[in-house]
Formats: sequence, C-alpha cells, structure tokens
Amino acid sequence: MLLLPLPLLLGGCLMSAAKTIITAPIKAGEIIYDTATESQEEADIKRGRAARKADEQSERDARAAQKTAKRAARERRRATEDAPR
Repeated sequence: MLLLPLPLLLGGCLMSAAKTIITAPIKAGEIIYDTATESQEEADIKRGRAARKADEQSERDARAAQKTAKRAARERRRATEDAPR
C-alpha cells in the first residue's frame, strides 16, 4: 500500500528535473543576450552618469584652480609688502 503512490511522486520529480535541464540552455542564452545588448534606457543612464561625473570633475578642477589663484595672489601681496622701498 505504501509503495503505490511512489511512482506518482517520482514521476513529478523526474518531470521537474527534465524541465530544468531542457530550459537551462534557453535561460543561459537569455542571460548572455541581455548582458551583451544594452537597452536605450540603460544607455541613457550610462550617459547621464558619465555627464554627472564630468561635471563633478570640472567643478573640482575649478575649485582647485581658484584656490591656487588665491594662494598666488596672497603670495604676491606678501612679496610686495615685504619688499624694500
């Protein structure tokens, strides 16, 4: 009596395994295709990120140049104040 439902249980398990084995190459192909191609939205996001990084870098460069210019002006003032007359 206990062995009667066993083939039914094993049949479901085998079907599930067969389904997994059959669909695995398809899923792998989908992943490879999705990785290899880029949607328009992804391209827009990537361009936006690059633009933000470029803006941030130019702001850092401008602040550094301004700081250098202030330092140079301060040194020129000190040099003219300390110069003998």
